[in-house]
Amino acid sequence: MWKGIVSFGMVSIPIRLYNATESSAKVSFRQLCPDHRSPISYKRWCAEGDHEVAYGEILKGFEVGKDRYVIIDDKDLDNMPLATAHSIDIHEFVPRDDIEPGLYFNSAYYVEPEELGRKPYHLLRTALETTGKMAIAKIALRDREHLAALHPTGTALLMNTLHWPDEIRSAEGLKGLEGEVKINPKELEMAKALVESLADSFDPSRYKDEYREAVMRVVQAKIDGEVIEAPPAPQTAKVMDLMEALRASVDAAKKSRASREKAQPAEPKKARRKAS
Repeated sequence: MWKGIVSFGMVSIPIRLYNATESSAKVSFRQLCPDHRSPISYKRWCAEGDHEVAYGEILKGFEVGKDRYVIIDDKDLDNMPLATAHSIDIHEFVPRDDIEPGLYFNSAYYVEPEELGRKPYHLLRTALETTGKMAIAKIALRDREHLAALHPTGTALLMNTLHWPDEIRSAEGLKGLEGEVKINPKELEMAKALVESLADSFDPSRYKDEYREAVMRVVQAKIDGEVIEAPPAPQTAKVMDLMEALRASVDAAKKSRASREKAQPAEPKKARRKAS
C-alpha cells in the first residue's frame, strides 16, 4: 500500500509497506425510514447546480477564501515537495521502552525489502534487535505526515505510526487521581498474589470478539418475539470488604487455572521424549 525507501545516514533501503492488521467482520445496521421501514439512501448533491454528482467525478478542493477553492488531484499529492512523501527518514534510535505503547502506538505495517535492499534491511533489523533500540522516523501517509517507529518482529521489520505529542491528552484533572491513597501492606500482598495467579504468557488465540454473536442473539430474540434480559450489573467491592474480595479472587483464579490445565489434552509420550 506504499512504496519508497528507508533512509538512515547514507544508507537507503528500497521497501514496500503492507497493512499488518485487518478489521474483522463487524456488525452493521441499515438506516431505515421510521414510516416505511425501508432503507434510506444518500445522494452527493450539488446545491449550486441542483443535480447529483457521481462519486468518481468528485474533485478535491482546498478552500483559500469564501467560495474560492484550489483543485488538488492525486498527481499533485504524489509530486508534493515533502521529503517523507516517498521516504521513511530515520531521525534517531531510542530504547524500546522509551515509548509508551498504550498512548503513542497507532496503526501497524509490515516493512518488506525490495530485492536490492535485502542485505541492508536485515542488517538494520539485526542491529535494532541486538541493541534493543527502535528507529524513530517520519513518513507521509494517507494525506498526512506521521511520526513512526520501526522495530524488529521475528524476521521482519514492523512500522507503527505514532500519535504526535500534541495529540496526547493530559491526565491532569481526573478527580480519581487526586490526593494520596494509603495502601495496606497485606492488601498489596494479596493483590500481588492475585496477579501471579492469573499470570501467563500472551496467547491471542485464547480471545475472540463476542460482540457480533451477542448482537445476533438479540436479532434472533426479536424475530422470535422473546425478551433479552440484561446481564447483572457488576458489583464494586466495598472498601471494608476489599481484603475478602481479593482472597476470594485468588482462590477462584487458582481453581480456574487448575480446571483449565486439567482440561488440556496430555502431550504424546513420543513428543515429550523428543522435547526433552
